[in-house]
Amino acid sequence: MNGLLAYTGTASPDLPELRSISGHHSRSQGGIMLVPKMYEASSPEQIRAVVSGYPLALLLTNGTQVPFATNLPVVTADDAGGDDLVGRTLFGHMNRTNKHWPALADGMSGKLVFNGPGAYISPVAYETSPAAPTWDFVTVHLYGRIRPLPAGEDTLAVVRRTAALLEGEFGRGWDQSDSVDYFRSIVAGVGAFEFHVDKAEAMFKLSQEKSPEIQQRLIDGFADRAGSHRALGCTMRDFGLGTTEGP
Repeated sequence: MNGLLAYTGTASPDLPELRSISGHHSRSQGGIMLVPKMYEASSPEQIRAVVSGYPLALLLTNGTQVPFATNLPVVTADDAGGDDLVGRTLFGHMNRTNKHWPALADGMSGKLVFNGPGAYISPVAYETSPAAPTWDFVTVHLYGRIRPLPAGEDTLAVVRRTAALLEGEFGRGWDQSDSVDYFRSIVAGVGAFEFHVDKAEAMFKLSQEKSPEIQQRLIDGFADRAGSHRALGCTMRDFGLGTTEGP
């Protein structure tokens, strides 16, 4: 399972046993993401961290010819419930002029895709030949049901909570209090919805099939690079990969 051909998205008898985070076999459930066992999330907390740390999701719902797909920010609807997102409600919103908006209906099934850090892996780190490159990545897929919210105060509440949570996580302490009336003046153009999570799956492809020494070389190399590479190295450390002899 090394190199660019290691993950093709196609089931194969040679792949490890496949399971979802809930422990059910993915092979028997149509339309469910293929996740080799070594790349599974081991706890709901790991999934929640991706959703919170990378909240720009892709919402997918069925269309007449091809699926609708819209990138949008997604946050939890409340602060209760712990780390397990299954059974929780999320908030999302988009521009009402988006053709995706009128296609949403109460109870419609949908999927939210969150992409965490990812990076190209050069075979130089393997220090062996022949070898093939690959791409390591983190992704979370949430399956659930959609409920479009009424215009007005309900939608304003979604916009305000989204802004507050994202400012708290990524911003610089901006206080929205003086901007609420401005929010209210533009919220007519916003379509907000609830997303009730029924199932969560994740794939953490972090070179788990490689030796700890190779993993450590990758982590050390990522530490000198900015952005997604460094974040991927931190995720590898969080998963206990590599050795203890790193710098």
